Amino acid sequence: MSGTAELSRYECRICWHVYDPAAGDEVWQIAPGTAFADLPESWHCPNCDAERHQFLPLDAEDGDA
Repeated sequence: MSGTAELSRYECRICWHVYDPAAGDEVWQIAPGTAFADLPESWHCPNCDAERHQFLPLDAEDGDA
C-alpha cells in the first residue's frame, strides 16, 4: 500500500468535481482522511451523481502551487 496513492485526489470526468481525501465528502458524510478506494461502492459524485468509475486520478502536481 502506498500512502501517496491512498491519498490521491480524483476528478469526475462528467462535471470536474474533485474528491479530495483530505476533505472527505460532506454530502455523503465521508470523514476526512478517507481514501477514494475506501469509499462505499454506492458512493456517487455529490455534484452530478456520476458513478465511481467516472472518476480519474489527478497527478500529484495537479492543483499544487
